[in-house]
Amino acid sequence: MKRILIVDDDPILGTMIQEMLEWKGYWVQLSRVPQETEQNVVEQNIDLVILDKLISGTDGTEVCEWIRNNEEIKEIPIIMITAMHTSKKACMDAGADDFIAKPFEMDDFLSKVGQLLN
Repeated sequence: MKRILIVDDDPILGTMIQEMLEWKGYWVQLSRVPQETEQNVVEQNIDLVILDKLISGTDGTEVCEWIRNNEEIKEIPIIMITAMHTSKKACMDAGADDFIAKPFEMDDFLSKVGQLLN
């Protein structure tokens, strides 16, 4: 079973994504604390990170860079999500494998998740 970490402080969206991914058969952990992302990826043997751009006063691109600079987990795929449509370049430059602008269609989202996990 593939393991996904969602890092998002929006309780409604985060929970909705979690429930949809669990319904599709993934193991999912939802975190609202970006500073714990690297630790969660290592301890939970995560296969994919879904990372919000703005989380609890932290820029998600920094969290993405932390992962990319950690030799142990730097190859983990990362999808960054945000309502700021102009942030795609910054997210990709930080090392994200994909970018999704909010609001998004769940079918498109699930397709991107599947592509990165296969």
